[in-house]
Amino acid sequence: MTRTFARFLLATVFVFSVAALAQSASADPGLPAAPSAAGTTPDTTVASGTANRIGTINIEQAIFASNEGQRDFEALSKKLEPKQTELKNMNDEVESLKKQLNTQEGKLNDDSRNALMKQVEEKQKRLERSVQDARDDAQSQQNEIAQRILQKMAPIIVKYAGDKGFGLIMDTSNPWPQGPVLWAGPSVDITKAIVDAYNVQSGVPAPTKPMTTKPAGSTSKPAAPSSGTKPSTTTTPPK
Repeated sequence: MTRTFARFLLATVFVFSVAALAQSASADPGLPAAPSAAGTTPDTTVASGTANRIGTINIEQAIFASNEGQRDFEALSKKLEPKQTELKNMNDEVESLKKQLNTQEGKLNDDSRNALMKQVEEKQKRLERSVQDARDDAQSQQNEIAQRILQKMAPIIVKYAGDKGFGLIMDTSNPWPQGPVLWAGPSVDITKAIVDAYNVQSGVPAPTKPMTTKPAGSTSKPAAPSSGTKPSTTTTPPK
């Protein structure tokens, strides 16, 4: 239970489909149309013939690394601190009762032992329900932040892809084999360019003290094995 408590907060993995956002951009009149794969749209036709370029973006990292993302996730972290303290106190109480039960096992009569065991069981179940509720609430609020930022970031990605002649942008938030990208070099990664463009558009200033922790499951950049190295097939299980 201690491990469960320690890792429940902000334990979610953001998974967003670039293909889905491109479809949304095409369907939503408020967003620019996704670049045409055939290159027939004048605005997205590239004279050099590179409209079939493939790029990658770590959507999860782009959301978190943006000034707005850092600001809002930091605010959420502070907002959830009281709940974290409450759960820690509940966990400490359960552990204390368990220790009491173990140390006094041979000194208690049957009625006292059964009463203490029932108390431990009830508080344990209450703690588990509280942890699950807190996890669900944290994930819900994280997703709200991420979806709000992604909604505004989507047209920037679509425009950038069109301007630079990309015919396909793939999300590397999930490492292979959970994600579709086995390997990708840094030269095709547009994450930083999108973050920089989004920061300019949002107008949110950079945090004075950048966050040193990220929502669980995020990575600093898309992982790419060096040339000739066998890609790792081990992944960190969702927390």
